[in-house]
Amino acid sequence: MRFKAFTEHPASVGESYGQHLAAASRFGIGMILGGLACLVHGLLPFLFVRTGSAAIARLHDRMVVHRRDAVRLRLQSGAKAV
Repeated sequence: MRFKAFTEHPASVGESYGQHLAAASRFGIGMILGGLACLVHGLLPFLFVRTGSAAIARLHDRMVVHRRDAVRLRLQSGAKAV
């Protein structure tokens, strides 16, 4: 077996397994830190007033906007859509 389960999804978003591992890890850490800020904010509402929403906006921008731009650039360069 060729480990298709490890490579199929990363390839579908234009990444190698290692690139996808690194990107997913960065997202996970960002989500954890944003979540912790939200928990602290719930207890102490004067702290981290915008941190949670800023983390969500930043993660969305990286996941959706930048990925869409990367796909557009690949298509303009003549690469096949994945």
